Amino acid sequence: MKCTGIFPVLLVLLACAPVSACTIFAVTPGASGDGTMYVGHTNDGVGPDWRNIDDITLTYVPAADHAPGETRPVYFDPNSGSDAAGKKAGNTSRLVLDSIEQVPHTYAYYTASYAMMNEHQLLSAECTEYAKVELNAEEGKRIFYSSELSNVALERCTTARDAVELVGSLIDAYGYYGTGETLIFADPTEAWVIEMCSSPAGTGGLWVAEKIPDGEVFVAGNEFRVRNVTAGDPDMLYTPDLFSVAEKYGLRSPSEGAFDWLEATSYGEYSHPYYSLMRVWSIQNRLAPSLKLSPYVEDSYTTALPFTVVPDTPVNHTTALSLFRDHYEGTDFDLTAGVAAGPFGNPYRYLGPADAHTNFQNDTSIEVRPGANPRPVSAVFCSYSYVAEARSGLPDPVGGVLWFGPAVAYETVYAPIYAGSEDVSTSYTTGTRTEYDPDAAYWTFDFVTNWAMLRYDAMIEDIRAEQARLEAGSMRLVGETDAEAAGMIAAGDEAGARLLLTNVTVQRGDEIIDEWQDLSAMLVVKYSNGLITDPATEDVDEPGYPAWWYEEAGYQYGPRVYDLERLRAAPGLNYTGESVWFPKNVSIDQVLERI
Repeated sequence: MKCTGIFPVLLVLLACAPVSACTIFAVTPGASGDGTMYVGHTNDGVGPDWRNIDDITLTYVPAADHAPGETRPVYFDPNSGSDAAGKKAGNTSRLVLDSIEQVPHTYAYYTASYAMMNEHQLLSAECTEYAKVELNAEEGKRIFYSSELSNVALERCTTARDAVELVGSLIDAYGYYGTGETLIFADPTEAWVIEMCSSPAGTGGLWVAEKIPDGEVFVAGNEFRVRNVTAGDPDMLYTPDLFSVAEKYGLRSPSEGAFDWLEATSYGEYSHPYYSLMRVWSIQNRLAPSLKLSPYVEDSYTTALPFTVVPDTPVNHTTALSLFRDHYEGTDFDLTAGVAAGPFGNPYRYLGPADAHTNFQNDTSIEVRPGANPRPVSAVFCSYSYVAEARSGLPDPVGGVLWFGPAVAYETVYAPIYAGSEDVSTSYTTGTRTEYDPDAAYWTFDFVTNWAMLRYDAMIEDIRAEQARLEAGSMRLVGETDAEAAGMIAAGDEAGARLLLTNVTVQRGDEIIDEWQDLSAMLVVKYSNGLITDPATEDVDEPGYPAWWYEEAGYQYGPRVYDLERLRAAPGLNYTGESVWFPKNVSIDQVLERI
């Protein structure tokens, strides 16, 4: 099926504000073990989105028929500018920028900050980039940002290429505002990436799209990934005036040779060096270690990390769900190691001034900030993440499954949501960051992540065991439901199949929340007050800290003798973990000689 066309119309205005700093991937069918298409997205944003509600909740938009003459509102997105937490501009009350003419029928889909999956197995994911040209929304010139572009595409399209063509035509016709953006669109057989930014001409926008070769994996994380744009390439699309506008406004010169989209429209990474490229390297390196890709690059415009990689081993479902669960363990950037991780390997860091999501480079200069923490794939400020799958061997309502995980990716549990489901657990549709609600899915998982920081290396073992158990159970349930629902559709009972898919989706979501709340309660009891208490046996352990932490923390200079002044003045004491008995009348010199 094709997507329905667009029609010209009016618009309105507004200034921009905050974005998301996300990581995305697409695993094409030829790169997976069973021909499944996977698309993943971490939404690492903060605050209200285009829905004018907090971006921690999930929304189901049902299919609908529309009468001739109806229009479709285009909402302003306050996340379209910079994402400084608590400093959002454009605090609007569900502002409608304008409308476009509605189509006779729109498809059902799931969305939050961005559209995720529709009932025809069309999948989408998004990440933000800083571009050289970032303009505000303006009446008659620029009414679309990537969030609404993804929503309109999933409302109207069933194939990835049609979605890309629709998005490009909407940008051309109605203009684009806000930050640079990357969108992935994928169906059961084909995946495309489209990248976009404002045009220096003030109207329309600049965009380029490239097909992801089958058998390969695409990764992006807050930096444009499309490079050379080649005229006439059947696997590449772009706005008709791309070359002429870029040349007219000095973004590139024909004398520079091939048109490099990244160099022409962007300064590359933002925030700090390796903010984006380290994440791309991490996923590529884990999937294709045989390439021996180096994490170190010359600059933002490096070509050392390819557009796509062929995985050494076909990607299965378990691997796909694991790609966002990474703190660079076992690498030079391991966030679970070193003093900054504390005594218990906490991989999460509080954001400071050097971590701000602002551009640190321009045409002539680069800002060398006073240090920054590595930006992990699993970021502590994550709103939600998901891995969506599309399977060509199954009917659309059954073949599409959105594995949705609230809060931080490493400690979440991905719950299955079928493309044919018409509802989800209410826990996933409610909640806000400004009010703790133990029944909201976001807070259910975010609490565990924050509690785990007290003794991460121990608690993560309990968390991962329960995570694996629940996700394995969901995979078994999906396998059973696939067969039953597909059989019902083959027998002509699609309505019955959709009811089954809805019931399974809602019930499994409820079960996961209940089980995770039980885990939360167990973790509180087991790890309270710096102790480790076995809830079953009531045994209590006082494990203290690791030896290296005692050494780093100066534990050996603490109150172990009465002459503390002499003890603290003694140089070169090393923590050994051993105790020594002395006569009560021993001198401090004799003690120091022994220890």
